Amino acid sequence: MKPPTPEKQLASFIAKFTPDMAKRIRAARAKMRKRIPEATEMVYDNYNFFVIGYGPSDKAGDAIFSLAAQAKGVSLCFLQGAKLPDPKRLLRGSGNLVRNIRLETADTLDHPDVEALIATALKRAKTPLAADSKHQLIIKSVSAKQRPRRQKE
Repeated sequence: MKPPTPEKQLASFIAKFTPDMAKRIRAARAKMRKRIPEATEMVYDNYNFFVIGYGPSDKAGDAIFSLAAQAKGVSLCFLQGAKLPDPKRLLRGSGNLVRNIRLETADTLDHPDVEALIATALKRAKTPLAADSKHQLIIKSVSAKQRPRRQKE
């Protein structure tokens, strides 16, 4: 028997969420794929979060963005965001590297201020995306034990 394809594995990870949250994750992923079609997607179904990273290669340290989902919501993480100019003060977080924006809907990614932050992050990436790169979807890790992907009702 053949192992499931990365797309099928990804779909099964997203299916663990409520239908509304799964729809938000799929819509955000579609927008990110459209915005940066050449990026490598790295998937982590970890204990705390389900994450799809976007970068120039399969090296996690080169990733520029990630979508991070948990039962409570989805965020777009700017993995090199601590030094990003943020004149509208949209970015949340105070760590040494990462900043994020909560995605109430996937349409948040279409807001001009968010698009400007994405464009700036792409320009400033320590390892830029190559225009001639081909998309890859790589399942990087799956934790045997995970927090619930659905909120208690």
